[in-house]
Amino acid sequence: MDYRTKVLAGLISLALVDTVIPVPVIGLILMYVIFAKPPWFSALVAQIYGRAEGGG
Repeated sequence: MDYRTKVLAGLISLALVDTVIPVPVIGLILMYVIFAKPPWFSALVAQIYGRAEGGG
C-alpha cells in the first residue's frame, strides 16, 4: 500500500470518527499542524508528492 492510499484511508477513518464523536478531531489535527509545524507532516507531504525534503 503506497502513502497516498494510507493517507486516504486515514482521512476516511478520521472522517468517520469525526461523524460519530461530536469533537472535531480533524479540525484539532489541522490546528496542530498549522500552528506547531511538525516535521513529520512535511516529510509525509514530500513522500506523497515524491519531492525531496527542503527542496522545491
